[in-house]
Amino acid sequence: MATQGPTDTAFPDPWGLPLDNLDPSRAELFEHNVHGEYFRRLRQEAPVHYTRESPFGAYWSITKYHDIVAVEKNYQVFSSEPTIVIGDPPPDFITPMFISMDPPKHDVQRMAVIPAVGAARVKELEALIRERAGVILDGLPRNETFNWVDRVAKELTTQMLATLFDFPWEDRHLLTLWSDVATTSETVGSVTDMAKRQQVLGECLAYFARLWQERAAAEPKFDFISLLAHHPGTRDLLSTPMEFLGNMLLLIVGGNDPTRNSISGGLLALNQNPDQYELLQANPGLITNMASEIIRWQTPASHMRRTAREDIEFQGKRIHQGDRVVMWYVSGNRDEAVFENPEAFNIERKNARDHLSFGFGIHRCLGSRVAEMQLKIWLFRFECG
Repeated sequence: MATQGPTDTAFPDPWGLPLDNLDPSRAELFEHNVHGEYFRRLRQEAPVHYTRESPFGAYWSITKYHDIVAVEKNYQVFSSEPTIVIGDPPPDFITPMFISMDPPKHDVQRMAVIPAVGAARVKELEALIRERAGVILDGLPRNETFNWVDRVAKELTTQMLATLFDFPWEDRHLLTLWSDVATTSETVGSVTDMAKRQQVLGECLAYFARLWQERAAAEPKFDFISLLAHHPGTRDLLSTPMEFLGNMLLLIVGGNDPTRNSISGGLLALNQNPDQYELLQANPGLITNMASEIIRWQTPASHMRRTAREDIEFQGKRIHQGDRVVMWYVSGNRDEAVFENPEAFNIERKNARDHLSFGFGIHRCLGSRVAEMQLKIWLFRFECG
């Protein structure tokens, strides 16, 4: 969650630490919601900051909005390969995916799946999303406690994922499981260690391989698997199983995490800011802008990594070939130079749509239209009661 609350006294004051000792990648900072002050100090004093020691090794932090955009745009120097996360993957379980590739291979694989989430397809899906959101919200219990994430956020996004993949409806819960197993270091259900995770993801590979073979033998359709199986640049993807698995996981996570987290974060924002809920009720026309503000305020993806292909001078710092460079979207979305009073949740914010939560440039989230559509429809149904 990208919101910022009072600093927990169990954590050292980031303003009192030596600047060289700041490591904003520490998971507990996010877990306890105290990361905001760390990033605020970096934006003010060291917007391009080098952390020498961390659980992931040394890395650079890019924390200001326009610097993040500059790194995103310069993909010739700041490469997405070999990975977009801070730490390197286990050497015996590497799953290449097009978000962690550079052109031209990235472009071919990305373009193959775009028709599944393009403007025309999203427009076709709108009525279906509205119907499903209505059924989910109308079916919620009244006057009793329930798990919003499980009953609403997960269910709505999982149903949408099943549609985008044309995935067997009765097995759609597997999509959520695979997304969670692929993205967390914590226990997911009974999945507790790396060996078990790899086993579960191997089952994911086998399941999608069966679907791929079926779709490749059938007439082309507009689901992710069929589009990849019939595109001339990707129809041999199954011949490289780990890359095939990587791309399936990318599409699952990309179609799940941003919307699921934003729906949950949006509910929290409304709960913490009742004045904004009153504004929404008085003017439902704010829903579109509110969806953008939720995505900025919540920031579903906190960061992305790049790796320097060559030495470069960047904002007065010398970044060397091979260095990890981390773009902190969670900080860029709080940059005071771009967003007025950035900690506030303001559904009337004039530039809410300028958020960095979907990335920027060639790696901008390809499913952003679907995510925004689901969020806007949920807000409309929620506002209407």
